[in-house]
Amino acid sequence: MTALLELAGVSAAYLKARILFDINLVVGEREVVALVGRNGAGKSTTIKAVMGIQVSRTGAVRFAGRDVSRLPAYMIARLGIGYVPEERRVFSDLTILENLEVGRQVARQGAPTWTPELLFEIFPNLAELRHRPAGQTSGGEQQMLAIARTLMGNPRLVLLDEPSEGLAPVIVEQMAAAVGKLKQEGLAVLLSEQNLRFAGSVADRAYVIESGHIRFEGPMRRLLDDAALRRAHLSV
Repeated sequence: MTALLELAGVSAAYLKARILFDINLVVGEREVVALVGRNGAGKSTTIKAVMGIQVSRTGAVRFAGRDVSRLPAYMIARLGIGYVPEERRVFSDLTILENLEVGRQVARQGAPTWTPELLFEIFPNLAELRHRPAGQTSGGEQQMLAIARTLMGNPRLVLLDEPSEGLAPVIVEQMAAAVGKLKQEGLAVLLSEQNLRFAGSVADRAYVIESGHIRFEGPMRRLLDDAALRRAHLSV
């Protein structure tokens, strides 16, 4: 496996509150990796540590072989990492199409190049609503739009923070199908998730995080098959 993203000994804190402790994590080319854990375990903080936002961070973050640990978030994004925050943050007064145009960037070497029409094939719900203001769409449709808008930046790696949270089961299934198609197109994905069923349907490998420490690393199938491990670190 060729590593696209590497975290080595990453610790992170908000002000004086340390949240992550020596995190080691790898995402390979064309790989979907799930970071799973209970609420407050450190999943979102790990995603933000990759992007260099809202946290003080130590340790090394490497993307495509380059150390990005000291780069600001906008430069990390320009190198080809797309970030979809938990809050979605769509432009509610702009239409679906206008939201997508906001995210448009030039083609990027080593990454798929996206257009609205290609994204509408992956997210058919959005195709039917392309001229509707984003604020007049459902939470699931806004989540799809947030991902699609990020893809308009033509990233090599996409970070999805709790993509299934609060969504109806039928929308979660559509989201899983979309992530599968993104992988087929050559994207790598790191997603943070509490929904083990969703994570298990899309991920190749998993990391379990608890209280800021990685407790498990391995194939997603092994985590799904190990009831004792899930009870110890994931059950509420």
